[in-house]
Amino acid sequence: MPLVPTGIFAYYLGYLPNIAEGSAVVQHIKWVPTLGVNFDLRLDGLSMLFMLLITGIGAGIFFYARTYLRGHPYFDRFFGYLFLFMTAMMGLVLSDNMLLLFIFWELTSISSFFLIGFNNDQAASRKSAMTALTITGMGGFFLLAGLILLANIAGTYQISELIEHREQILNHQSYPLVLLFIFLGAFTKSAQFPFHFWLPGAMKAPTPVSAYLHSATMVKAGIYLLARFFPILGGTELWSYPLMIVGGLTMLFAAIHSLFRIDLKSILAYTTISALGILVFLLGLGSKEAIIAASVFILVHALYKATLFLVTGIIDHETGTRDITKLSGLRKVLLPVAIAAGLAALSCAGLPLTFGFIGKDLIYEATLHGPSNLIWILTGFAVATNICLVAAGFMAGIKPFFGKLPDQFSKLHLPYPSMWIPPLVLASLGLLFGIFPGYVGKWFSMATADAIFGTETQMKLAIWHGSFNTVLILSLITLAVGTLLYLANKPSTKKLGLIEQFNGISAQNILTRYSNDILRFSNWYTNLLHNGFLRSYLLKIIVFAEILLIYKLWVSGPILIDYDNLTPLTIYEVAVVIILLGALVIVVTTPSRLTSVVAMSVIGYCICLMYVFYSAPDLAMTQFSIDTLSTVLFVLVLYKLPGFLNLASAKQRYRDTVVALGFGIILSIIALKVMYEPIQTQTSDFYGENAYIMAKGKNVVNLILADFRGIDTMFETVVLGIAALGVYSLLKLRLKSSEKE
Repeated sequence: MPLVPTGIFAYYLGYLPNIAEGSAVVQHIKWVPTLGVNFDLRLDGLSMLFMLLITGIGAGIFFYARTYLRGHPYFDRFFGYLFLFMTAMMGLVLSDNMLLLFIFWELTSISSFFLIGFNNDQAASRKSAMTALTITGMGGFFLLAGLILLANIAGTYQISELIEHREQILNHQSYPLVLLFIFLGAFTKSAQFPFHFWLPGAMKAPTPVSAYLHSATMVKAGIYLLARFFPILGGTELWSYPLMIVGGLTMLFAAIHSLFRIDLKSILAYTTISALGILVFLLGLGSKEAIIAASVFILVHALYKATLFLVTGIIDHETGTRDITKLSGLRKVLLPVAIAAGLAALSCAGLPLTFGFIGKDLIYEATLHGPSNLIWILTGFAVATNICLVAAGFMAGIKPFFGKLPDQFSKLHLPYPSMWIPPLVLASLGLLFGIFPGYVGKWFSMATADAIFGTETQMKLAIWHGSFNTVLILSLITLAVGTLLYLANKPSTKKLGLIEQFNGISAQNILTRYSNDILRFSNWYTNLLHNGFLRSYLLKIIVFAEILLIYKLWVSGPILIDYDNLTPLTIYEVAVVIILLGALVIVVTTPSRLTSVVAMSVIGYCICLMYVFYSAPDLAMTQFSIDTLSTVLFVLVLYKLPGFLNLASAKQRYRDTVVALGFGIILSIIALKVMYEPIQTQTSDFYGENAYIMAKGKNVVNLILADFRGIDTMFETVVLGIAALGVYSLLKLRLKSSEKE
């Protein structure tokens, strides 16, 4: 199984030289061209970075999960879900058609639902999966609206063509609405405040899921979306300020929260939210420096966060706990794991010679080149956030491995190499990329930044730029203060309780209250309109139809009837109508099912006679055959059933009578009105002229059913066949007495 993502990773790595030079690989496959929906794929610098993360980190996750979940009863099912999710993410980042992108976007939500709720025997896992699906599904709804609106403005669904319509889009009156919808889609998927709470809840998933979804793939789908549409929609105040505000609030809020957590996965969840906030913040800044910083930080975060998640899984797997107040000294028994965790924590902190150092320098470079009136506010937010992330990274990657080893952990041993080698490789890459950042910029990040920015950024990554500047000073201050904060901060259950006192005003609590109100409204609406009774559905459908028809008749003007043109009634017509009305009275009043069936057949035969009176013998024969067959079938099925259960009150019967009479009167008025409308013969002329030429027959009605509308007839035949099978099954059913009860 791990060979599949490994092979895909190697395949796309072969495209790297061309992509690094600024080329793009495009594939166009027609799908539904009449609707503008095609299977268009595009591999450029941005999609290449994500493809390598999805498949490269995915390969490590597959190797890791084979051991982590060994012996699990749903082992095969897990990898089926994981393959589905990986495929959806690859489709998402390669899509060059907006509707195709949306399809894969929704597939990531659905497949992540199965992965987050994989431990479905636990109520907490099921709740977390439902919460994640609800939040991301809601965002998907708004995203679809935004993409369709954008396509209507530009006249195309192809993403690469939208850049040609940029000015038209920016100047359109619906541009703010497009931004709102796309932002909501991105914010919900990438856990931005106030939609962030689904991500910590998703930590109920197995650790391989958390490592994959929340380091490099699912949560970065929203970042990918904003980055992909930056050249098309970005560069305006309506784009920049919402992203800077939401991203800035999210990154600082989550970074502070991470300091109070005592569960390793919870710490990593909040630092992930903070990192996603940083990326949204940088895309909001929108300068060349900010885009360069974002393109590098995507890779920085994926490497150290995937490592820390995998290390957390090993700790939990071997010790049975993720509580950092109970963990210490594990380097003595898990040395390679400790090395991987330490390297990842140092990269998270931004220590020189790690890739995280390059990432933090670029973030400060971006804020210092931001709007002149906001430079120190933006930089202050970035510094405060990174100080907290330094401390949180040390809490997750350093604290469990240093100090005295508890006695209960003294006999621990390393797990299989397939578990500790992937995090060690990822952590080593973070160190290697930090030592040789120029090569990373040349082969990966520059092409990514160029694809996001829309023009060449001339990125040059280096450890040292030859001067002791403000950026370097800020980086060193961040590292020093963050280390002091780590040493001073002593997470505990008591401190966590202080934070949880504010849960009453949290975004999760507020949105939950709204969702409960929606649920109560849905219950009321369902019980009112969808109560499961066929008579209720028929009543509402008929009443609604009556309202529409009355409105149409009202606005169309008075009905002028020329009574002199109406043919006089004959005695046999009056007699047939009297018989029909008598049978109708019997149908609605008889307590016997068989009597009702017979009376219904009398009504059908009376209609047959009407067809004969008005020279339509083919319709008369069809009606006669149907009524005869229906009567026989009803008698066969119903003769053993008891009489009607008359559950309707007198008031309900009067109501139904009024509704039925009203419907009949409305149809009678429409019939009279049709008689005085000018005859339009275009449709009948078409069938009359083409029946013999195109369908090779002379019976126009039969040819309409069998040829011109043959698909409709085919499905009607299928429905009748299914109904016949159902009737046959009921006739042959033999239930035991216990089953009847």
